[in-house]
Amino acid sequence: MRKIELEIVVLSHNISQSQSYAVVLGEKEGLRRLPIVIGAYEAQAIAVVLNDLMPARPLTHDLMKNLCIEFDIDLREVIINDLKDGIFYATLVCQMGENILEIDSRTSDALALAVRYGCPIYTYEFILEQAGIILEESVKEQKRGKEVSGGTELKHHTIDKLNTLLAEAIAKEDYEKAAKLRDEINKKMSQ
Repeated sequence: MRKIELEIVVLSHNISQSQSYAVVLGEKEGLRRLPIVIGAYEAQAIAVVLNDLMPARPLTHDLMKNLCIEFDIDLREVIINDLKDGIFYATLVCQMGENILEIDSRTSDALALAVRYGCPIYTYEFILEQAGIILEESVKEQKRGKEVSGGTELKHHTIDKLNTLLAEAIAKEDYEKAAKLRDEINKKMSQ
């Protein structure tokens, strides 16, 4: 089966369920999104890395990475490889010396490790067919000939304008756009 590479588009709180969050993965070469509901702890573990936060002590996923480093195990990729009864399944593909190891994992834990390692995240077509969605706004932007990420048009705005657009995106609960605006603001502030 051909693997399809994904990236984390947004991490958001699930309003309908108070203790759950949604991580939305997007195709790197397409418009489909794969929303996955995860717990609060796993959301925090992912958010810490996405927001470049440094906890005073290692979180569980940091500890797992530290153990892997000590035992010379490298996480090569994460594959979301199955969907049964609404539950996603994932595999950690690791390398230890010359050996390739495949380790079963909860998807939320696999994603928390993937962001720590900076390794690719993949899935298969049948999973995107079953659970993937296409955001209407992405289709409209594509039809207008704009880059879906908005990167080419955002870089021309001032930081003040970007902050205004960010506030508007958050008010409209357009978290995907908000994440892109935040990234552009961070990029401009680091220059």
